[in-house]
Amino acid sequence: MSLTTETPSTQRTTQKNPLCAPCLCGSKAKLTNLFSAFLCALCGFLHAAQPPRAALERFCIDCHDAETKKGGVDLDSILQDGIAKHPATWEKVVKQLNARHMPPIGKKRPDEAGYEALITALTTELDPQPPKAIAGPAFRRLTRTEYQNAVRDLLAVEFDAKAAFPMDEISHGFDNITVGDLPPALLDRYISAAQKIARQAVGTSTQPEITAIRVRPDITQEYHVPGLPLGTRGGVLVKHVFAQSGDYEVHVRLQRDRNEQVEGMRGQHQLQILLDREVQSEFTVQPAKDKNYEKIDAHLKARFHVAGGQHDLGVTFLPNGSPVLERLRQPYKSSYNLHRHPRLNPAVYQVTITGPLKAEGAGDTPSRRLIFRASKTDPEAILRPILRRAWRRDITATDLERMLPFVREAPSLEKGIESALAAILVSREFLFRTEQNGDEAALASKLAFFLWSSLPDDELLSQRPLDLAAQARRMLRDPRAKALVTNFADQWLYLRNLDAITPDARLFPDFDHNLRESLRTETSLLFADVIENDRSVLDLLRTDQTWLDERLAAHYGIPHIRGSRFREVKLDSPTQRGGLLRQGSILTVTSYATRTSPVIRGHWILKNLLATEPPPPPPNVPALDGVISESLPIRERLAKHREMTACASCHNLMDPVGFALENYDAIGRWRAEADARGGFADGSEFEGVSGLEDTLMKRPELFVTALTEKLIVYALGRGLEASDMPAVRKIVSRAKANGWKFSEIIIGIVTSTPFAASK
Repeated sequence: MSLTTETPSTQRTTQKNPLCAPCLCGSKAKLTNLFSAFLCALCGFLHAAQPPRAALERFCIDCHDAETKKGGVDLDSILQDGIAKHPATWEKVVKQLNARHMPPIGKKRPDEAGYEALITALTTELDPQPPKAIAGPAFRRLTRTEYQNAVRDLLAVEFDAKAAFPMDEISHGFDNITVGDLPPALLDRYISAAQKIARQAVGTSTQPEITAIRVRPDITQEYHVPGLPLGTRGGVLVKHVFAQSGDYEVHVRLQRDRNEQVEGMRGQHQLQILLDREVQSEFTVQPAKDKNYEKIDAHLKARFHVAGGQHDLGVTFLPNGSPVLERLRQPYKSSYNLHRHPRLNPAVYQVTITGPLKAEGAGDTPSRRLIFRASKTDPEAILRPILRRAWRRDITATDLERMLPFVREAPSLEKGIESALAAILVSREFLFRTEQNGDEAALASKLAFFLWSSLPDDELLSQRPLDLAAQARRMLRDPRAKALVTNFADQWLYLRNLDAITPDARLFPDFDHNLRESLRTETSLLFADVIENDRSVLDLLRTDQTWLDERLAAHYGIPHIRGSRFREVKLDSPTQRGGLLRQGSILTVTSYATRTSPVIRGHWILKNLLATEPPPPPPNVPALDGVISESLPIRERLAKHREMTACASCHNLMDPVGFALENYDAIGRWRAEADARGGFADGSEFEGVSGLEDTLMKRPELFVTALTEKLIVYALGRGLEASDMPAVRKIVSRAKANGWKFSEIIIGIVTSTPFAASK
């Protein structure tokens, strides 16, 4: 082993083990086999016993000895003990060396070969250590996303858990980490939800229920809504479960302003109510002559027959020609009125569904087919497969005896099954996941919640012994793997934060909820394509394709894209769009309401793409606004900020990276005139997003390591420990040998010691 360092006179010297030249056992000397073997063993012992002290003393010990101890790190005191005895400290050193954050600029630093040699020397000592199986929480409650997916797969009921339950707490970037408790208030919600789901699934209730669906006020309803018939304008499409066949009443209410006046009421408008795209009723909406605005939509009620089951209920308008007003310049895609609502024409505010008013019995619904597929008369045969899926294990006679009294005491079999299903949905075996060593059922459940955010299927529960690699490949091909997009990627990339982003309307008058959803969809479709086609994960960083609808294409200035359907678009080179760093969703969630933020963008890149999150800011650090003149350009304002000693150490890392994205404004639009010079802590400099991508692609292991770490945290439901890092490096090495394919990372994770420990 050799370590290349730079001397003060810029000459390079090479330090070698005196017994390796290059290891006497490999020289041309005619040694006996026995003597060669002895020297090989001696060399190995000396390499293990003597860490790369020379390089560490030259570059690290001056700042990290017992006296100086910068950052609270004392390497000098532990260097004599050997690398393997202090893995937590040396893993931090490896991370800093990988990121080239240490030694800092201005200090003596190794050249690139020296960095790699030092990292190799450290990881060679760390990786062979016996892996430690660190268990996650013994009990973990289902998140609301997992609960919603589990209900869908168990009973074929589409339940909106986001509306029923509060948001789960975020830890380590994900909401499945700190979900170990069940407060009484939340238990009450689970009971109410279980009863509602069971009624919908079995369809025994004949009592009318009222369901109200409201449309966000910041949605523009001037264009076609996906899923509704072509040639219609605005409205809403609702997937609703009609528990019983019978008559239902649908009441539509229109959007109003703060003065309770119906918005956009100019002339007559035709409104249609549709069921599965078939028109059920049509109405004329026109201004009230006596200015009684309650009369305008009071007659928008329709009663019609619906077969039990899930149906698409649509409410929409027929267009009255072009809604675009005459303007001198190209009109915005959204036009706001005085009340900050995007209205040129009337829009739907609320759809109320009441029924069944004349119940005819439960129909042949997907839920009933799933529940009664084993038998229509035997409660044990009905409940056993449901219990097995819900509790994620084989069912005993004792388990059945817990549920059968609900059936025996009910007035009818179906009422009893409904009560039993409600009990199953609030049982501890359903609401909580448990992990026990040697329990393959728990491991199957762990795999399912990792890849599907839902219950394991029958094949996964039945296979013994469990072939994790084969099952993972199968599950990635299943549509349920979309949960990696909607649950993992949404949290990793901060897409969930889009709902909380409201750019300043005076500066960005064309931003509405339609654009927000289009931005989210573009990024989701890129991640989904990488999964479905098993592409290289590096395509997330750089690609020559994207997915656009008309709204997003207009936002990006890309011509010839028409309609509300998203389609794959091949991008011409050079292009301003493509990978994650060029997508409006990422650029928007890393900006303020009024301007871009190189700090937030730089922090996002370091944390999510490079796994080198800077430490949190010290207390009482002043913000830019009010302290540094707001008339200065953002680059100069941040330079002033970095003059504060407490701020410089972190901002020297974040700011230069974030500046590379300054060609994009706060909602992701291109601006060519910006100063987009950037750099990394290793002294490398680049220009704009292309230069940033080039730099990241030169060392792809950094990005793949960051993605792998995020996936492992999400899979394990806990933060990473030092003992997990050898497994991370092994997974990254596997992915590199297989073209950085997404599936290879997943298989590496599910077969790793941290994940498969319970096996």
